Amino acid sequence: MIEISKKAKGLIFDLDGTIANTMQNHFTAWRKAVSPYGIDFNADLFRSLTGMPRMATIVKLNELFGTKMNPKEVGGVKAKHFKKLVDLTEEISIITDVVRKYHTILPISIGTGSTKLGAKKTLEVVKMSHFFDIVITADDIENSKPHPETFLKCAELMGVHPHDCVVFEDGILGIQAAKKAGMMVVDVNDYYKMEFSI
Repeated sequence: MIEISKKAKGLIFDLDGTIANTMQNHFTAWRKAVSPYGIDFNADLFRSLTGMPRMATIVKLNELFGTKMNPKEVGGVKAKHFKKLVDLTEEISIITDVVRKYHTILPISIGTGSTKLGAKKTLEVVKMSHFFDIVITADDIENSKPHPETFLKCAELMGVHPHDCVVFEDGILGIQAAKKAGMMVVDVNDYYKMEFSI
């Protein structure tokens, strides 16, 4: 079991790659969506973009590769591919064990770059919906990770000072966001290694 700081008064969990093992599905869906544009969407590139909402990811890819992909159009293709895979999602038990242990002891919430609909579906598939009354998604914020807004909103709704929150994150951008918010961070990669197959 992961030990958390005795100072913790609230826990915030990222969703994809932290509670739910959706990352291979996202990786596969992104590869299919952007390969027609000549982009080699490899594991390192994916890791560097993890935590960014769909539209922002496509804007960033256009910057990196000089492509002119339509964010809405390509985002829709990516979402369609992902939807076909979502029912294969499993929970990441080293993290969900923490959720189960603390859910009646400390306030808990989710702060994700996913859409409201996507987060709802993922939580249903891994049978974790009933643990989370507070779920902040890309639809609830102006600024995505690495901006701290997602996590600050979670803290506010939980009624916990940011410095007293522990964030569980797997993505580089999410870890940066948690640190900018002045929160304690548990890097999920220290406990669970995500491998991607092409």
